[in-house]
Amino acid sequence: MMAWILLVIAGFFEVGWAVFLKLSDGFKHLVPSVVFVVCTVASLALLSFSLRSLPVGTAYAAWTGIGAAGTAVVGMLFLNDPVGVVRILSIVLIIGGVVGLNLTSSAAH
Repeated sequence: MMAWILLVIAGFFEVGWAVFLKLSDGFKHLVPSVVFVVCTVASLALLSFSLRSLPVGTAYAAWTGIGAAGTAVVGMLFLNDPVGVVRILSIVLIIGGVVGLNLTSSAAH
């Protein structure tokens, strides 16, 4: 259970690094660039810790899914990314996949 908590937090940091990479504008702005680096290191470190007890395929797919869905939501809510039914349904499918991986990973242990 702790590995999944770490993995979810790692996914949130992945959202952070993606958003702050955008806000850094090609590393032209210092603060967003530094936050990008901090989020990247935190995300990878937490992913690494979760891999101690989770299968690599499951953990990586969940981590990228959380990051992709979270970044898409933040982009739509705060960065003027396009909003549409297909985008929202796609995010729901990603979240469903992460939940499914969690359920099948828990059943395997």
